[in-house]
Amino acid sequence: MEFELTLPLLFRLFSIQTLETIRNNKSVLWAGLPCILASMQTSPHIVFVEDDREISALVARYLRANDCRVSLAADGREMAAIMATSRVDLVILDLMLPGEDGFTLCRRLRAQSDMPIIMLTAKHEEVDRIIGLEMGADDYVTKPFSPRELLARIRAVLRRTRLADAPPVPAGARIAAFLGWTVDLARRTVQSPEAARVAVTDAEFDLLRVFCERPGRILSRDQLLDLTQGRAAGPFERSIDILVSRLRRKIEPNPQEPQIIKTVRSGGYLFTPDVVLT
Repeated sequence: MEFELTLPLLFRLFSIQTLETIRNNKSVLWAGLPCILASMQTSPHIVFVEDDREISALVARYLRANDCRVSLAADGREMAAIMATSRVDLVILDLMLPGEDGFTLCRRLRAQSDMPIIMLTAKHEEVDRIIGLEMGADDYVTKPFSPRELLARIRAVLRRTRLADAPPVPAGARIAAFLGWTVDLARRTVQSPEAARVAVTDAEFDLLRVFCERPGRILSRDQLLDLTQGRAAGPFERSIDILVSRLRRKIEPNPQEPQIIKTVRSGGYLFTPDVVLT
């Protein structure tokens, strides 16, 4: 697909920092464009509907520093304009807004789609939290709040949404086969293309099983933690990196240049082979 990189389009695609780099070195745009666009595809797009500009700027800065794309809206009209022209992954709605309040916007969004929604408000009354959740909000954060807590809630809601959208594994599937490899899901064994049994730890097998059940999908570290460890998952995402590295050494022809489990910048990991589940 061809398109013209006009100035308005650049401002919609890139941050101010990126545009400053492009202005100083125009070759950076063309050299880095594929990586930038790939990152955009894997980074969640958050619409933050908040009429307090100071809070909006603070939250947007923090989320952008943590691999989120953020669009700001001061009211329902601006939110609708953003959603009409962009793919949105999650909406954060302040309750007290000019014009239509957060409850009204939440009800309208939920009537139109299953868009994940987090309500944000200064009200502490239990009834407001209950009303927001009953209207379809997925979570509720009360001011004053920590941007770190808000980010954790965003990630949790997105994890639940993406896992719910995952295609189901065929009922009764026992064997996963890819590139000559055979993974026995019931007996928890792994056999190489040369018919040799490959020793793997329980954690490595759980990770391989998750990959085999979701080939061709980009899985974040948070998702992999949830899928492999569930509620027992610890807070350290890098434990997944260690497991991936160990698994690559056992199934990749060249672990230094992995082709089976690929790293997606700012996204997570992608299991590339076609997998047959029987």
